[in-house]
Amino acid sequence: MSLKSGNNFKGWRKERREPSLPESFASIHVPEGAGFLRKLFAFVGPGLLVAVGYMDPGNWATDIAGGSNFGYSLLSVILISNFFAVILQHLSLKLGIVAERDLAQACRDHYGKGANIMLWILAEIAIAACDLAEVIGSAIALNLLFGLPLVWGVLITSLDVLIILFLQHKGFRIIEAFIAVLIFTIMGCFIYEIIMSKPEVFLILEGFIPEKEIVTNGKMFYLAIGILGATVMPHNLYLHSSIVQTRNYPRSEEGKKSAIQFATIDSTVSLFLAFFINAAILITSAAAFHYKGYHGVGEIFDAYKLLTPVLGATLASSIFALALLASGQNSTLTGTLAGQIIMEGFLHFSMKPWMRRMITRLFAIVPAVFVAFYYGEEGTSELLVLSQVILSMQLSFAVFPLVAFTSDKAKMGKFANRAWLKITAWSIAILIAALNGFLLVDAFL
Repeated sequence: MSLKSGNNFKGWRKERREPSLPESFASIHVPEGAGFLRKLFAFVGPGLLVAVGYMDPGNWATDIAGGSNFGYSLLSVILISNFFAVILQHLSLKLGIVAERDLAQACRDHYGKGANIMLWILAEIAIAACDLAEVIGSAIALNLLFGLPLVWGVLITSLDVLIILFLQHKGFRIIEAFIAVLIFTIMGCFIYEIIMSKPEVFLILEGFIPEKEIVTNGKMFYLAIGILGATVMPHNLYLHSSIVQTRNYPRSEEGKKSAIQFATIDSTVSLFLAFFINAAILITSAAAFHYKGYHGVGEIFDAYKLLTPVLGATLASSIFALALLASGQNSTLTGTLAGQIIMEGFLHFSMKPWMRRMITRLFAIVPAVFVAFYYGEEGTSELLVLSQVILSMQLSFAVFPLVAFTSDKAKMGKFANRAWLKITAWSIAILIAALNGFLLVDAFL
């Protein structure tokens, strides 16, 4: 199968120096002349890696707080956020397939040196905030399951670099399979939790209808922004535009058109799984706590302690903690890959995966150890929610370039966003920026 580029780089200032993630580029075979299902299976995988970022421990903190405080009302925010994610991830994979460069490489080509350094720093902050949520989430899970002190749990999570190195050595398909197993573990755990919590179906359906109070209630709005930040992850836009290129499809116009079709199916279905898990966390919290009079449950520790006695199910708390551990470990893989893509794309600077991982972890471990040691359970839970708000603040700096590039005919040719998609994408970008601006003003005042 030919890997010769079908892109004349008309709208780009210079040719791409090397492919994104060169060690994995075009490493997964896509069978020519095969049926729809065989081709689709070849493209399944990148969407799952992206979906991981939409169900990390940071989501748990915001979803639990949202469910216990406001019942099912914030389900509408999860639904809207997931719609945003589907659109933005489609643009991300399309950029990678058509332009044959990831979002970081595209930014480096389009912007000047100063702007690129700023965008790189902001992307690194987003990675650190995401990694902070994973570190804290894994540490909390280890504490709940095995009684390990939070500080020790935080330090132990730094050793997951060994798992990542092992999986990267075995090949990209192995990473995808490992991620899939953990995702379905989390999903199975929450199917059990929902069954045990016995939620009211009609109240759930009402929760998917947006309410005015989401904007007028300060605490509700803060959690809504946290859910948005936890759902639409800035580093995922860089990640997806890179890992979609691991497929060995023809780099011709027809080959790219087919690749976009299959990659979009993979992404959309995977994000539906993430939506189910996020909604399940909030539904479990609302059914188990809010509608039973426990309105102040805003922390993972409290949720763990209350699940078994409130639901009367012996395994409820343990399964909850197991799902949390799977979620934290799942997210570490994608965080490492995104960090590698961002650094190589913006700076053209390669670093060994283990070194990159340790540097990223250091930025997360230092504040996590400090908070765990001095503030304990309450401090780590508040840090989880704050990390998601930080992610939301960084989002516009990835979304605006992505929408601009994929709407540019000079860069994308016939694959440029059509009028309806362009309007939708810019509306999402402007709404995200406006919500974050409103939150900043509210915080200062």
